[in-house]
Parts: sequence; C-alpha cells; structure tokens
Amino acid sequence: MNNALLIGLDFGTDSVRALVTDSCGKEITSAVCAYPRWAKGLYCDAAQSRFRQHPLDHLESMEQVLQEVLSKVDRSLVKGISVDTTGSTPCAVDESGTPLALYPEFAEDPDAMFILWKDHTSIAESEEINTAAEKASVDYRMYEGGNYSCEWFFSKILHVLRHNSRLREKAYSFVEHCDWIGGVLSGCSDVKKLTRTRCAAGHKAMWHASWGGLPPEEFFVSVDPLLAGLRDRLFTESTPAGKKTGCLSPVWAEKLGLRQDAVIGSGSLDCHAGAVGAGIRKGVLVKVFGTSTCDILISDPLKRCIPGICGQVDGSVVPGYTGLEAGQSAFGDIYNSFRRFMGISLPELEKHSMELSPDPEGVFALDYFNGRRSPYDNPTLKGSLFGMNLGTTPGMVYRALVEATCCGARHIVEHLKENGLAVDSITGVGGISRKSPFVMQCCADLLQMPIEICASEQVCALGSAMFAATAAGIYPTVEKAMEQMKPACDRVYMPDPAKKEVYDAIYQRYLRFSEVLETLR
Repeated sequence: MNNALLIGLDFGTDSVRALVTDSCGKEITSAVCAYPRWAKGLYCDAAQSRFRQHPLDHLESMEQVLQEVLSKVDRSLVKGISVDTTGSTPCAVDESGTPLALYPEFAEDPDAMFILWKDHTSIAESEEINTAAEKASVDYRMYEGGNYSCEWFFSKILHVLRHNSRLREKAYSFVEHCDWIGGVLSGCSDVKKLTRTRCAAGHKAMWHASWGGLPPEEFFVSVDPLLAGLRDRLFTESTPAGKKTGCLSPVWAEKLGLRQDAVIGSGSLDCHAGAVGAGIRKGVLVKVFGTSTCDILISDPLKRCIPGICGQVDGSVVPGYTGLEAGQSAFGDIYNSFRRFMGISLPELEKHSMELSPDPEGVFALDYFNGRRSPYDNPTLKGSLFGMNLGTTPGMVYRALVEATCCGARHIVEHLKENGLAVDSITGVGGISRKSPFVMQCCADLLQMPIEICASEQVCALGSAMFAATAAGIYPTVEKAMEQMKPACDRVYMPDPAKKEVYDAIYQRYLRFSEVLETLR
C-alpha cells in the first residue's frame, strides 16, 4: 500500500492542524485553522483561570482544514484518519454523545463547552479528590504521580456539576475531546459505545486494569454524592492508540468526498502523538515545547510507582510499553503573556535578551504563572519576578522568564533521573523548538544536554498519521509505523560548557526560591 494516504488531525490549544502523509511518512500537504471563537477570547476569563472552547470551533475548523488538504490529493487514496487533542479537555454530553453546547439552551454556557486542559477553576475539587484518595483503602492516584490535578477529568466534571444546576439536570455523561472527535468522524451516536483512549483514561481519569477500570462507585460517592451513578454512564474499557475503532460515517464521507471504508483510529493526547511522531524509544525524552510543555518517556513495565509526575500508564503512548508523562503548566504562554503586557513583539524581546549574558545575581523569575504541573503538582503557585531595579529593561525580564522555564525543564529531568528513569537523550518537538533558537539554546545550556530537533513542522499530526497507518493495517504495530515514517532531526543544540557554572548557580537559585514560595501559601 505504498500509495496509501493517511491523515493526522492535531487539535492544539489555539488551532487544529491536518497533515496528509504517505505510508512512508512523506508529508504531502498540511493546513492550519485557528478556532474563531477562541481567537476572540469568548467564554474565557484568564483572571479566573477559566478556559473553555465551543465544540463548534472544533467542528468548523476541522472541516475547513480537511477540505483544504483534501483538495490537493487524490481522495480515493485516503485509508485512515486518527486524531490527537489537548487533555484533559472534557465536556458534558447527552446519551447520544452530543455536547450540550450544541443545543440552543446551552449554546452560550461555558460550563457546557469543552473545559480546556489549562482551566484551573476546579482547584477545590481536586483537593477533595486527593483527600478522599488518601482515606481510601486503595490510593487510586498511585499511577498518576500520587496527586490528582485540577487539570484533569473528574476535578473539572465535579466543578461544573456543583456550579451549574441546569447542566447537572441535562448532562448524561462526559467525554474527552480526543474521544469525541473520533466518535464524530465514525458516526457514534451512543456515548456508552464511544471508544475511550487509554492515553486520556489512564493519565487523567484514574483508569487502571488492576481495579477494574475506573475507581469504584463508593470512591466517587465519598468525594461528593453528586458523582453517584456517573461511573456507570462513563466507561469500563480503554483502548490504546493505533487501534481501529470504526470507519468514516456516511455523513462525513459525503462532506469530505472520502470512501466510507476509510478507517478511524482510536485517539490520543497531543503530547503522546508528538512523542510517536518523533519516533520515541526507551531512554529518549521527547519534550513538546508549546504553550505548555509535556515530557514523555516510554519504558518496559515498571514494578514501582513514580511520584510527582502526570502518570505512568501501560499501553499509553506506544502500545506494549509503559508511557510516562510530566510537564510544565505554562511555557510559551508565559512568553506570550509578557509580550501582550509589554506590547513588544517576541522577536524584539528575544533580540534584546540575546544581547545579555546570564547573571545569577540579576533579574530572576519563577515560572509558575499557571501553577506547577511537575514535579509534584501544585496549581496554587504563582509566577514571580525578583531583583528588578530602576534600570531593569523588558529584555532583562524576558531573559529571566526564559531562564525560569528552562530551569523548570531541568527540574523535571533531574526528578526523572533521581527516580531511576533513564534519560539518555532529549528530542525537542513543537512550535517553540523550531521557532526560537534562543529558548532552545538556553534550555540545552541549563540541562547541559544536547537537544535534537525533529524536522517535522507538524510532529503531533504526524504521530496521529502513524496511528492511522497502524489502525488501517498498513503496519502491524505502532513501532513499525514509527520505524518507517519518523522524520529526521535537522538541527542539534549543543550545551556551552563555558556557561555550565553560571547556569548551575541560576538553577540552584531557582530551587531555593521555589522552596520559599511554597511556604508562603
């Protein structure tokens, strides 16, 4: 099937991307479409850490990018489509799996929309889930780093159920974004039959085979009686990425001019797809540099639980391995926030910052502008700036912010190594890895490790295309698909040994100030 075409759909924070490849991984064409309502800031309140996306943004943008890429290829050759999205990004749905925001009475209700991964409105609910888990006979967080985050599935569900009585009356179940999109394309009209991906179920919803899937009913009731009965309306099984879940529905086949036997593969989280797109293997840390960061490793099955990360899940990322995830709650978001605050472009800020030398006694920052994800989740932490005087310039502050985010990256790598995990090399993917030599060089210098940059501009979508190739039977395993379809690395950032001492001093300052900040709650 050398002439087969595969489509990877990558739903990011700001836009959706479609990539068409052949079965050898050659990238034929791609398209990007920003979410129109999200671009206007609708349904969000950054001051309250509320970030919601209307499902129409996803549907309309998906159709637009698919029509654009398909206009440039032979549609009859498309054999498979797979999807990745941000997560945990859940939404309330009815029995058919339709998001409530698609009904007129909920069309302008943010609680009835997709609750984006970076929404932190459910801090109180996550704390209550953690308290209940500490008292339970089994700690259902043990495979999720030992702490349940406000960024995850059940925290967000409980928050909207508590705060919206109209939604509480109408919501039958909840779906992750990556599962819903796959169901839309395959025409699933029964939420109980919707395929749930292992990536989201295991890392975000406490799913584990050893306790029969989701935690038991009595655990959820111990958190809040509002959750009574919900477990039975969710799911029991989860499916690794790269599995066939169905074929393209007649409705979407007609819309797109595709064959109805085009296979729909099970979904995944965007960072997991990015790791696959980069050809992840044991010992290689794939770091996705974007609005936030995700750090992905795979290993043979572990007999111990790693604390302070975002999960270790058998069969996530690459089936047959344990997928491990960590990350930073904000990375590029911090740079963009400062750019908007100052009214200065990022290229100009970078130019001024590059003219400066790292200074362990200079302007200094902590990168917790959206809390800390790893190591040891703490969403209550705030970003901080220190050491400014009347001569401080925007370039100095921007450099401090970049150094802070790179210190956060080092903190994760050191935590993984301290817990016995091999980090032999680092591969960088995502927008920042290709757009900002300044940030990537700073990161390599702080890590004192080379960072290889994956050549693909759409590596998450490429990973989804690899999953599609596996689901369509072109390759027997995801590993084989990676072997044949992975891109080369086209640049390497080497650490500067002459800067090791100064960056070590900056990093130690970062750790000291972080420790102090946690005592100030």
